[in-house]
Amino acid sequence: MKIHEYQGKELFRKFGIAVPRGIPAFSVDEAVKAAQQLGGPVWVVKAQIHAGGRGKGGGVKLARSVDEVRTLAGQMLGMQLVTHQTSPSGQPVRRLLIEEGADIKKELYAAMVVDRVSQRVVLMASADGGMDIEEVAAKTPERIHRVAIDPRTGLTDAQADDIARKIGIPDPMLAQARTLFEGLYRLFVETDASLAEINPLIVTGDGKLVALDAKLNFDPNALFRHPDIVAMRDLDEEDPAEVEASKYDLSYISLDGNIGCLVNGAGLAMATMDVIKLYGGSPANFLDVGGGASAEKVTEAFKIMLRNPDLKAILVNIFGGIMRCDVIAEGVIAASHAVSLKVPLVVRMKGTNEEQGKALLAQSGLPIITANNMAEAAEKVVAAAKGA
Repeated sequence: MKIHEYQGKELFRKFGIAVPRGIPAFSVDEAVKAAQQLGGPVWVVKAQIHAGGRGKGGGVKLARSVDEVRTLAGQMLGMQLVTHQTSPSGQPVRRLLIEEGADIKKELYAAMVVDRVSQRVVLMASADGGMDIEEVAAKTPERIHRVAIDPRTGLTDAQADDIARKIGIPDPMLAQARTLFEGLYRLFVETDASLAEINPLIVTGDGKLVALDAKLNFDPNALFRHPDIVAMRDLDEEDPAEVEASKYDLSYISLDGNIGCLVNGAGLAMATMDVIKLYGGSPANFLDVGGGASAEKVTEAFKIMLRNPDLKAILVNIFGGIMRCDVIAEGVIAASHAVSLKVPLVVRMKGTNEEQGKALLAQSGLPIITANNMAEAAEKVVAAAKGA
């Protein structure tokens, strides 16, 4: 789960991380009022969307008067902001952050992530912060410094000081860096974050260390512990199909192909998409119904897949371990009737009650294409999609 920059900065403040003064705005009038409340000669008008690269896309602008704040807010609100992290059509801007200007002397980078190799939280930092950090990572990875954090001790003062010195923070500012890095680590752990990124982390003209941006992602499996963070969720920023799927505990991700996939198990779902690609097709989604799929769940899964206007065929690929094949077959039949299925449907089942499941499909009277293995299923669904 992602949150907006202004929400991330609220959390930063709680953990002692210095951020500029700023006020969110949902209309032009609110943006003007925010600038007047903040005061000062310079403001930054920032589009709030769940994507990076806003500056390059025209979503971060400097205003030198309240009238300019009004003009920029009017231009940004409702615009389709296109960045390297959005779709080609962009993301509509519905929220702004009006922030006081900053005297930027140096731009740095800092982030907390989970390193699956060391199985620890890692602090990453670089002296090359700003809009081109991805290029730094790709071309000069040695300029990004890392330290794996022992969960028994947390981030130590020595580790924080070492990273700070490596990215060029002068000794008189080490105490500030220590507070910031240790606060970022505590935030990461205590909120069950999966990413906590500051880009840029700036050194100001008067020697302050300030988080000029905030990007926070959270582990969805831990959100039940954080109702305050769940309350920050902006459903307008998420795919409507994925939001609907979450209501039924379906793991769904939209893709740009035309073959719908309904599978039980994330690993099998990934393998199914791979074999569809191998046979020349393109998956329209990742959809894991889990180990306890009911007829209702399968019906909702079909409805969600069929919202895609480009859908040409559906592949149901089930391994009956915890999930019984006959239960899935009943769900597939019920779903096909409920949605008046008009696209070709290929079903492959293996495992518990496999024969009963196949018998149910055969007796249903529905034009279901059956397959005995994944290769055959992929070949048939790709052919069906091309002939649809």
